[in-house]
Amino acid sequence: MTLLKCLAAPWLELGNDEVYYWTYAVRPAANYFDHPPGIAALILLTTLKGWWVNTFSLRLGAILCCAVSTFLVFRLGKLLFSEQTGWYAALLYNASVYAGWIAGFFILPDSIQLPFYLAALLAMAHLVRYPQLEQKAWIWLSLGALIGLAALCKIHGLFLWGGFGLFLLLNRPKVFLQKGIYLGGLTTLVFLLPILWWNVQFDFITYRFHADRIDHDGLQWTAFLQEVLGEFAYQNPLVYIAVIMGLVQAIRQYKTHDQKEVFSFLFCLGLPLIALFWGIALRNPTLPHWSGPGFLPLYIVAAQAWAQKSQGFRRFIFPLYFRWALGFVVVVLALGIALVQNAPRNFGSQEKNNYGEYCPSLDLSGWADLGQQFGQLVAADQSSGTMGKNAVLLTHKWFPGGHLAFYVARPVGMDLVGIGALTDLHQFAWLNLDLPPLVLGQDAYAIVPSNLPMDPTSIFGPYFKTLEKPLVWTQERGGKTVRYFYVYRLKNCVQVPPSALLAQP
Repeated sequence: MTLLKCLAAPWLELGNDEVYYWTYAVRPAANYFDHPPGIAALILLTTLKGWWVNTFSLRLGAILCCAVSTFLVFRLGKLLFSEQTGWYAALLYNASVYAGWIAGFFILPDSIQLPFYLAALLAMAHLVRYPQLEQKAWIWLSLGALIGLAALCKIHGLFLWGGFGLFLLLNRPKVFLQKGIYLGGLTTLVFLLPILWWNVQFDFITYRFHADRIDHDGLQWTAFLQEVLGEFAYQNPLVYIAVIMGLVQAIRQYKTHDQKEVFSFLFCLGLPLIALFWGIALRNPTLPHWSGPGFLPLYIVAAQAWAQKSQGFRRFIFPLYFRWALGFVVVVLALGIALVQNAPRNFGSQEKNNYGEYCPSLDLSGWADLGQQFGQLVAADQSSGTMGKNAVLLTHKWFPGGHLAFYVARPVGMDLVGIGALTDLHQFAWLNLDLPPLVLGQDAYAIVPSNLPMDPTSIFGPYFKTLEKPLVWTQERGGKTVRYFYVYRLKNCVQVPPSALLAQP
């Protein structure tokens, strides 16, 4: 699977989130507006601190993390049940669209979190299997460190303490009378200090922003249905069904099973997290991958159920169901690459004013060609004196800001300046701090993709004397136009835009 991903990685341009997280590595920090710093550390590692930057090097971290996670999930299944269970769990992990591909191929915070998450589950599993370890301080310190590292990748890694605490409360309440668990909790808090320190500096902007996204305007059944159906798709329908079947079998056998405590552990570390995001989805829009870590323990439940049914050597090694599950994700990837590269139409809006909007394939194609075309325009404009030598590229939002930074501004050595609200710019508000501010008389470019429509006159116009009629470029695919790019020249800055950071209360 690692080899297959390495071969596939260069064939797809980076998506919205991937290019955005690359900007984290451009300006390393203790924390970021959206997430903790784990993803930035991974990108800095695989790109050799920015010396080797391309599609493959960025995704290499996700691919390698998935390989490590595969080994860890095998070890987890082997420790709790058997090698056969571990093997099936490893197959399910790689067959999962979320674990094997969304986090295991695309470079996202989940990519780096899952190895630490699984390592923490493995440490917990040792405590479950060997109760005598409860007296050892090192196991609690290790667990606290692993949970801290998981939280440094995505903050909901802290749920690991919540789920394990629930298990201990139900099964081993006397653990709370020992100092080990508190040493572990204190260790986790130490790892969270960079996040706390950064948020103190910026008035806890991360959590104020996310709090503003949560409303309580009644039940939203559509959002809830999207969450559930999204999980079904993100987990791979065949994997999701295997998990449901495993849960049903485990629940039926629970009272008479000799491994009740093990199942209790897996239930507590999986089901409450999924239920939490179901509850949030009833009132707020969610994304299906948020609950993804909750399925990790459930892969073990499903794998154990399958191991109980397997008979015969051939069926043991690679059951037909698992072949179909793995084949499904491979076929989806191959079809996805083919559509992104060659589909003669976009799969979104066909209206002229937002042509291509809501088409996911446009996030993964067309940007490299745009960068080459823009480089030729800049060279011609500077040669003819049409634009100033210190012209910059503007963005008003983190998307398409990430693509413009990676594929357009970076190749020509041009600064990308964010103008707008912090809630739109996100990391670009901080990137501005390292750039020379706009000065009176300076020129700029703005690029508006038709699938991400905006009015540059209202957003950028007040700061420049002249906004010229745009050049219209097309993205061609399969011999057809699938998107337009509107390229604006903005002449003579007459007012310096305010800092998005200073504009916040």
